[in-house]
Amino acid sequence: MDQKTTTLYGTVERFLFQSNENGFAVAIIIDQKQNQITAKGFLPNLQAGQQVNLTGDWLFHPKFGKQFNVTSYQVTLPTSALGLKKYLGSGLIKGIGASYAEKLVNHFGTNIIDVIEQTPDRLLEVEGIGPKRIEQIQSSWKTQKEISNIMIFLQDKGISSAYATKIYKQYGQSSIAVLQENPYRLADEIWGIGFKMADQIAQKLGISPDSPKRIKSAISYAINQIVGQGHLYAEINKLRSQIFEFLELNALEHGPKLKAALHELHQADVIKVVKENDQHFVTLSQFLFTEKAIAKKIQLLLKSPVVHNFDYQKIYRQLSLGDNEIQLNEQQQLAIMTVLKQKLCIVTGGPGTGKTTLIKQLLTTLDQHKLQYKLAAPTGRAAKRMSEGTGRFATTIHRLLEFDVSTMRFTHNESNCLKTQFLILDETSMIDTFLMNSVLKALAMGTHLILIGDIDQLPSVGAGNVLNDLIKSNQVPYTKLTEIFRQAQDSLIILNAHKVNLGEFPSAKPIEGGKRDFWFINEADPVNLPAHLTKILKSTLPKYHIYPSQTVVLAPMHRGNAGTQKLNFDLQGLLNHQIEAPSLSHHGYKYQVGDRIMQLRNNYDKHVFNGDMGYITELDQAKRTMICKFDQLEVEYEYSELDEITLAYAISIHKSQGSEYDAVIIPIFTQHFMLLQRNLLYTAITRAKKLCILIGQTRAVALAVKNSKTDERKTFLKQLLNGDIHVI
Repeated sequence: MDQKTTTLYGTVERFLFQSNENGFAVAIIIDQKQNQITAKGFLPNLQAGQQVNLTGDWLFHPKFGKQFNVTSYQVTLPTSALGLKKYLGSGLIKGIGASYAEKLVNHFGTNIIDVIEQTPDRLLEVEGIGPKRIEQIQSSWKTQKEISNIMIFLQDKGISSAYATKIYKQYGQSSIAVLQENPYRLADEIWGIGFKMADQIAQKLGISPDSPKRIKSAISYAINQIVGQGHLYAEINKLRSQIFEFLELNALEHGPKLKAALHELHQADVIKVVKENDQHFVTLSQFLFTEKAIAKKIQLLLKSPVVHNFDYQKIYRQLSLGDNEIQLNEQQQLAIMTVLKQKLCIVTGGPGTGKTTLIKQLLTTLDQHKLQYKLAAPTGRAAKRMSEGTGRFATTIHRLLEFDVSTMRFTHNESNCLKTQFLILDETSMIDTFLMNSVLKALAMGTHLILIGDIDQLPSVGAGNVLNDLIKSNQVPYTKLTEIFRQAQDSLIILNAHKVNLGEFPSAKPIEGGKRDFWFINEADPVNLPAHLTKILKSTLPKYHIYPSQTVVLAPMHRGNAGTQKLNFDLQGLLNHQIEAPSLSHHGYKYQVGDRIMQLRNNYDKHVFNGDMGYITELDQAKRTMICKFDQLEVEYEYSELDEITLAYAISIHKSQGSEYDAVIIPIFTQHFMLLQRNLLYTAITRAKKLCILIGQTRAVALAVKNSKTDERKTFLKQLLNGDIHVI
């Protein structure tokens, strides 16, 4: 094997492998002597047809033979007609696909690049190209040139083309200047780029491993990592250990520098320290201020008098008597009376306990008194369920508060409160600390706030445990509905949800005269899941008149044979198998028209939010774009934005909160051991409306049912409400 550094010049013929995630590729290069060379290495943003100078060394692969191992490369534009056709037809330039590349090069020859750059109006000479397409080509060409400059800057730092595009979108022509001044800004300001990648760039730029700038960035990153697990505060010693782990620095040697960095951040009011017993907890200042703001507004609401003149005795008599449509039990009656007497109250209960019935009767009472109300929920699916259950309009909290992209803030806030007398929020166990703060900011002091949810479900995906903290504070009026209504008692789904919640093993034995809506398939090996899924989708669901589009697989985790990643691959093959259809590949998935997808982050520009589900309706390989439809909203995604979505035939149980499906399939195996918890299984079962199927091991179900211990999230909202907190 020759280890001597060599330089090769040639043209990219095609790719044998290309990772969009990290830029690694295996390509066929045609050198100046027309030899075919297999080259491998990190080759981000490289396109077929481009001419390249490759630097590296030769190696011999035992299976694939002689290969050129690329350590660095430089790109030059192709000069031959064939190379230009491949380059322009690669999809790199929006507005030019393979057919237009052929037409353009045939018409202008090897001068086509000069025409695009200097005399773009001449493109009108080619049939099918109009002013709009010319504008698109010009804009895309300019962007690609600037991204290429960034790529040259980043190519020896292992940064993929997808991330280079994100950096360019954020900072434009200032990208390189920002990177050189403070690369750690990327971790804070660009979704999808974390501390590790920013740190990789920083160290390549010469920032020392023990630089104060690096240590301070690691502190913020470590706190945010803990927030990603649902906590708002980090115990100081655990935080220190995590920071040194991220930095790969010796704790004894560099401990004083970390202490100095923490002190500087504390003095600058970037971080706060809270003492509880003998422990110290660190957080970013904005997190503590957010919890303080929630506590303050709640205390004000609780002290604020009710402004409406209700005849409480008359209303209670009406509720007790009921009507032909709605009969309330005593718990429901008392809950409605509390809603009317208090500015803030909480109503919780499991499935079948009458939360929707309670809301309907409350709205009837408010209508009788000609009072205004608004209904909202954290997700689109939850809002839709609320509308269907009550017959009234409900919306998502984000749309209720009206996000303004120009200011990156909600339109409704303390200066522009919501105009309503009652605000009723459903699925409130899903509302995280930051969204709850936004709701409370937008709430006028005269408005009643009613929080409805199921306290036994999983806590919010975002940080905090607001509903739980409010109840545990003993400050907020609270009603828990426990009686299961008669019409719900013939459903095994509902009965088993309550069984699991009580720590009992669910039963698949049909109820006499009841519904056969709960199945358990005993399976020891998750490798056999695809066969079970095929049978369920093709044979079982039609018997229940349920379509695959109304079905979801809910998995406790993402990896493994019973994880969402593998299951999405299997289910896509079963439900949307298209051999010749146009597709886009990204992060291991191949997206096609008709695929069910889920949004993974709040994108206020596009008005789509974390957990929203939709379908791919259009896909353009030449432009590398796709259009997804979320209910009535159509959203376009560029290729660099595809990490915001994922296939959603199978989703995590956490992501299913607030949604209901006609049929739910739950794989549950002991390989999920770390995540087998009672509230996880309970949440999954309660997502099913008509049919719930568990597939897996009896032992795994038993482990989940028995495990009522959950990681308690570190928050201080309860203490703030009770005035029991010591901030240093």
